[in-house]
Amino acid sequence: MPIIRQESLFSINELYAMEPTQRYDAIISVIDIDHIYREVSKKSRLGAPEELNYAAMIISVFIRYVERIPTIKDLVKRLNEDIAFKINCGFLVSDHIPSEASYSRLITKLSDSHCLEEIQEALLLMILL
Repeated sequence: MPIIRQESLFSINELYAMEPTQRYDAIISVIDIDHIYREVSKKSRLGAPEELNYAAMIISVFIRYVERIPTIKDLVKRLNEDIAFKINCGFLVSDHIPSEASYSRLITKLSDSHCLEEIQEALLLMILL
């Protein structure tokens, strides 16, 4: 069985050499955030507050894995305590940090939709071609 070598978007050494802001931008730039945003954005006036910054919430969920933040509770705590991290995730200084319940609703919407699978397939095709 032949071994297929898969090209990478960027090497792990390049990622480690980057500043956090550059690292986040490099990772987020290849993900179609607009597609995810359309899937999870609020369509009715019931439920989650309308003033939530959904784009920043989506980015912070991805950055959570990059920074090895184990739980949503720890993510919310880090966003509340670290203003630089908050800004790097796309929140404005004036934005309120979403609650764990808001993140839970976001993750439920993400898991119910198939947009992450579609984005993963698109990324794999981009790497292979």
